[in-house]
Amino acid sequence: MPCFSFAESKNSCFRSNFIRAGLRSTLTDLKDGATTMHCWLPKSPNPSKPNLLLLHGLGPNATWQFADLIRHVTPHFNVYVPDLLFFGDSSTTLPDRSESFQAECVMRVLEAHSVRAFSLVGLSYGGFVGYRLAAQYREAVERVVICCAAVCMEEKDLREGVFTVSDLDEAASILVPQTPSKLRELVKHTFFRPPPLGFLPSCLLRDFIEAVFKDFVQEKKELILAIPENRKLSDLPKIHQPTLIIWGEHDHLFPLQYAYKLKMHLGDNAQLAIIKNAGHAINAEKSKEFNKQIKSFLTNVKRSQISPSANNSC
Repeated sequence: MPCFSFAESKNSCFRSNFIRAGLRSTLTDLKDGATTMHCWLPKSPNPSKPNLLLLHGLGPNATWQFADLIRHVTPHFNVYVPDLLFFGDSSTTLPDRSESFQAECVMRVLEAHSVRAFSLVGLSYGGFVGYRLAAQYREAVERVVICCAAVCMEEKDLREGVFTVSDLDEAASILVPQTPSKLRELVKHTFFRPPPLGFLPSCLLRDFIEAVFKDFVQEKKELILAIPENRKLSDLPKIHQPTLIIWGEHDHLFPLQYAYKLKMHLGDNAQLAIIKNAGHAINAEKSKEFNKQIKSFLTNVKRSQISPSANNSC
């Protein structure tokens, strides 16, 4: 007898939370004959509110990753939450797997809904996409939050053993897990204090994999393989928007050195907040601190209003 689908039940719960927050689910055809993007957007945008874009990372769709943050930001912003390509109901038949292409598609969705200016939060892989948005559409992006996204990584870092898993195919098999053992590895790599999945029956883990990781498996792996390809710090443009960098102190997926490297790359235009006793999954492991840092940075108009104590600590 199959296990009851807790994952699907949770998925319905998260969708209901988004709806209660005043968002609606939409599909946008990008008119290229190949690409459709799903996005949550305000049922009734308030012209007196600024706009905020939330970009998720690898893993579950956006409703899972921003389930808690959404209630903190919707009172202050018109919030837009797309599923990136090959997540949720977003897909393309085009071969481009770059974050630049993801950024272009997100921008076309926003333009289709008359969003001309916005701030953004990019979580992990979404941070790579968000950084490209800020670089490619400088006039549209107002403020930037990059969360645990090693945009300063270089292809040579893989050869030099910077990462705990340097083999990209192995990394992809962990980041897009298809077995309970790989899901356990993913949790071990992304949490500072991993929840005890060893006590859960494998049927529950398979249920989660079926609900979250079964679609577009090959395409997601191709997204991962494309991240470091020909990547050099000297080629990374500097973004000029006020930027907050948030990182988990014990991030094993993207080590903390990349937070400092990004801060150095951006200079005085950026500030760094390190969340203690947290790994890569800071949105889940330390949601209270994570939400507080983001809300403070985005809702304070002047950068000087952000406490200097946010630098290097939570």
